[in-house]
Amino acid sequence: MRRILFIVNPKSGKANIKNSLLGIVDIFTKYECLTTVHVTQRAKEATEVVEKMGADFDIIVCSGGDGTLDEVVSGVMELNKKIPIGYIPSGSTNDFAKSMGISSDNLEAAATVMEGSEFYCDVGFFNESYFTYVAAFGAFTEVSYSTPQQQKNMLGHMAYLLQGAKSLASIKSYQVKISCVEAENRQELMIEDEIILGMVTNSLSVAGMKRYKEEEVLFDDGLFEVIFIKKPKNMIELNAILGSLLLNDYNTEYMYSFKTAELTVESEDEINWTLDGEFGGSVKKAEIQNIKTGFSIYRNMGLDKI
Repeated sequence: MRRILFIVNPKSGKANIKNSLLGIVDIFTKYECLTTVHVTQRAKEATEVVEKMGADFDIIVCSGGDGTLDEVVSGVMELNKKIPIGYIPSGSTNDFAKSMGISSDNLEAAATVMEGSEFYCDVGFFNESYFTYVAAFGAFTEVSYSTPQQQKNMLGHMAYLLQGAKSLASIKSYQVKISCVEAENRQELMIEDEIILGMVTNSLSVAGMKRYKEEEVLFDDGLFEVIFIKKPKNMIELNAILGSLLLNDYNTEYMYSFKTAELTVESEDEINWTLDGEFGGSVKKAEIQNIKTGFSIYRNMGLDKI
């Protein structure tokens, strides 16, 4: 009999998980699994629980948003043995679940944990913290942790857009130095520029908005997709940037777009970063690495291309 540690964030999204909890455990039981449920009470608790108890289980399942998954992955990465993860998304945007093809229906997602295939996925390492799919700073990135939870619950990813629109008039720029080896040409890349938005991702979408075509992202290639947007000099350039973002066109003169396995971002001033939609700290130097196939997650069969 397999043992499941089921970690539940009861406040995630619209808190609908409480209506499906018994049905989820019933599915696990039908597959001859013994389930231990832990309901989190505070931030970072999921990481602590996984680090303390995770090695005693065969599968670790979590229900919550991208931040909850990030906490569980962070805990698994500290274990001596890698325990596979099941994900039942119940957050506001669930970017990573969408990229993985995991259903937003709680019972269907639970069935995927039982019937799906184990997929080994890259994980990011930011200074001394892990992230699942995005490390970012600048315009719109503070939205994810400044938007009130009640507003997120009511409006979903539209809350991010509404809160972001209110900050358009006061876009802040950051003088940064970026260094990495660009994957396509295997050449060292050095950038010094004023940047309004930086995103290091391993996902098809961020904040509920699809950013890449399916064929452009591999989740197990050891590479990040990276975008840095230059500070616009006038409203014409700003509108051009916004238009490019809407069209998912990142090959413009106003952006740096490339793939890399690791990079360093430096600034004279501290920059606020977000990791998987949660506040990730204020740092002057960010060293970001891709850990190839660092953890495994259950997803539906036949979804090698999403």
